[in-house]
Amino acid sequence: MTISRRKFVQGAAAASGIALTANHHIASAQTAEFQMKWASNIPVTHPTNVRVKEALELIRKDTNGKVDIQLFPNNQLGGDTDMLSQVRSGAIDFFPLSGLILQTLVPVAGINGVAFAFKDYATVWAAMDGDLGAHVRAAITKANLYVFDKPLDNGYRDITSSTRPIVVPEDLKGFKIRVPVSPLWTSLFKAFGASPTSINFAEVYSALQTKVVEGQENPLAIIEIAKLYEVQKYCSMTNHMWDGQWILSNTKKWAALPADIQAIITKHITEKVVAQRDDLRRLNNNVEVTLKAKGMTFNTPDVEPFRATLSKAGFYKEWKGKFGDEAWGKLEKYAGKLA
Repeated sequence: MTISRRKFVQGAAAASGIALTANHHIASAQTAEFQMKWASNIPVTHPTNVRVKEALELIRKDTNGKVDIQLFPNNQLGGDTDMLSQVRSGAIDFFPLSGLILQTLVPVAGINGVAFAFKDYATVWAAMDGDLGAHVRAAITKANLYVFDKPLDNGYRDITSSTRPIVVPEDLKGFKIRVPVSPLWTSLFKAFGASPTSINFAEVYSALQTKVVEGQENPLAIIEIAKLYEVQKYCSMTNHMWDGQWILSNTKKWAALPADIQAIITKHITEKVVAQRDDLRRLNNNVEVTLKAKGMTFNTPDVEPFRATLSKAGFYKEWKGKFGDEAWGKLEKYAGKLA
């Protein structure tokens, strides 16, 4: 194969341009006074990470390059439990994590995952930006983690399956379903008579592909972006729980930042969280069409028999006891009577 001198020069120039850009970014990170890591368990194309990248760029700009926060998406730094440990040790500076997974360290953090508690987004944000969220944040702080005021949206969760649609609660009996590493998730599906298996998100696709489990549950945006439709046929729109992510930081490392730097980081993260919530709501409203085009079959079950099954199994009574009267009272202020 022959290459003209012009093409060679153009290719060399392009390559040097890429190298210069990369070297410039590396140099800028090396000269930053505060070099930090933001870890994430979801792909870089997810609306959360799109908004996070915007926030990190604005933080770098408004601190005149003093703060350089690098984004590590898609479990690059480990699974959820690994990354939580790294935040606690100071190896990771920022990490958004579902309250239901954080529940293994801060029990009350899982309260937003009580099944069928929030009827709509207006109720979700009234609770999570209100006194229920404040109660959870206070508990997270006591566990020596810094937590930002507003949680990210992860969406209402639906059940997918490679074997059958979930139409009535009885369809879950014996159903091998992946759940995140969280006691509430395990308890929920055991109450339905299912066989839940706790698996970190990084391993979900392979677990479905190899039939270790036959189903899983996640918001539609995650199902689409993580390409779970490739290994799942049915999607049942149960909307059985709302899930969000608390943005966590290492307490000591956060406290060591100057007050003006803290203010800039907080400002941009808060603004982008609000934008992310709107992004995700709109995406989840539209992604069903995309998933149908990729071969998934949808159904929308009547949720009342599912709630009745949980009540009969003692699910709500059990978790009221575990969360305590104060936290449960704050939940029912928005959800109505659950137990």
